[in-house]
Amino acid sequence: MRRAVALLAAVLLLAGAAGCGGDGAEPGAPKGVTLVLDFVPNAVHSGIYAARRQGYYRDHGIDLTIRQPGESTDAPKLLEAGRADFAILDIHDLGIARERGLDVVGTMPIVQRPLAAVIARGNGPVRRPRELEGHTVGVTGLPSDEAVVDSEVSADGGDPARVHRVTIGFNAVASLAAGKVDAATGFWNAEGVALRRQGVPVRIFKVNRYGAPPYPELILTASRHTIDSDPELVDSMVAATTQGYEFVSDQPAKGLDDLLAEVPSLDRGDQAAQLQALLPDLSPAPFDPGVLHEWAAWDLEHGLLEKPLDVKSAFQLNR
Repeated sequence: MRRAVALLAAVLLLAGAAGCGGDGAEPGAPKGVTLVLDFVPNAVHSGIYAARRQGYYRDHGIDLTIRQPGESTDAPKLLEAGRADFAILDIHDLGIARERGLDVVGTMPIVQRPLAAVIARGNGPVRRPRELEGHTVGVTGLPSDEAVVDSEVSADGGDPARVHRVTIGFNAVASLAAGKVDAATGFWNAEGVALRRQGVPVRIFKVNRYGAPPYPELILTASRHTIDSDPELVDSMVAATTQGYEFVSDQPAKGLDDLLAEVPSLDRGDQAAQLQALLPDLSPAPFDPGVLHEWAAWDLEHGLLEKPLDVKSAFQLNR
């Protein structure tokens, strides 16, 4: 959630891109579709790259262009302005965008569980979240980090006000490895995996085990206009993306190969470790309305949302 929130700024990335929707394409040709990622490509996106590599998008009439986010990318605004057809959003960003008046809608979950966690040094004094009292926790400075710390400490019977928080930006790995903090917020599939690969012993406290519901972290999202004006496109995008993640779930080694073939700059060892950690939560499944209502209440309780969210309007629940 931290990194995706940090990328919400002015719209520049796609200013020079061709228009969405494949205008001018010959009859019967795949439709040009643009998807904006939530972060730089990594194992969590493996199903998308596998779907493109295996031809699932083309089988469904889609010629998919995948855009990486940059410092100037505000994916919800790109969707609303018609500069992108779909985007992967952190679920909290989806809620915040809707609260700001952008009619973006979740069409399918990508990751079935939260990725946020508090990561403590395995050889340090913090053995459980309530033991963060009196110790130093590194946070990025974003509200979502504060919500994770508050939720975990409170759920474990501690007092969040007694936690000493220091802003370290997105340097959780370096700060923990150097022993500058006792714990830090991070993603268990990214920072948690990276630390273990570096040989740094860690204890990982996943937020859904301490106070938060098991909400889907990342969401394939479209604008309400796209959903209403071209429902067949949305259905096709969801179907092809689902196939891609099913392929990765069934054949993770081939899914990894597809990811690396599409993004050769990635390190195989890092991505293999991340994918191994993620696999149980990459299996496609429909939205669970009960979980989404619990998530919206959790975000409201922790100040990530200012008012109750209309879950039925924010997500397509009939899939």
